[in-house]
Amino acid sequence: MSTLIHQRVEAARSGNNPTVICRMPSGWAVLCDVQFLRGYSILLPDPVPTDLNALDRQKRGEYLLDMTVLGDAIMEVTGAYRINYEILGNLDPALHAHVIPRYLSEPDDMRKGPAFLYDKEFRNSVMFDTERDMDLIEQIAGAIQRRSRL
Repeated sequence: MSTLIHQRVEAARSGNNPTVICRMPSGWAVLCDVQFLRGYSILLPDPVPTDLNALDRQKRGEYLLDMTVLGDAIMEVTGAYRINYEILGNLDPALHAHVIPRYLSEPDDMRKGPAFLYDKEFRNSVMFDTERDMDLIEQIAGAIQRRSRL
């Protein structure tokens, strides 16, 4: 099966995915294509199962731990006050986790709900930019690496 998630993992493996933060034990940490919330990331499993329930206990634990390590790193680097984690699986049968930083600077009514409630035009107003986001990628990768030594 070739979903967008599968394509992104293939691009990460071949070094052709500019959004890659780093390789993690369960897959690839990448910045999301939209950066309306600075540091919005996705954890792409490698290999790609259909969903979390398709993984055995050990692989589930590894994936979920990586998801939270990515969240910890994003919080450290961006100053976010919390992280939202979303595994939806509504569109494509390919596991992936959204790791979404939330900020006290967000409007109260938006901060208290899921990030996808932001207007689509606003969500698409800040797209990933290799030049602008490279420093952020390097900082998050460094924070992840420091955590892997603990």
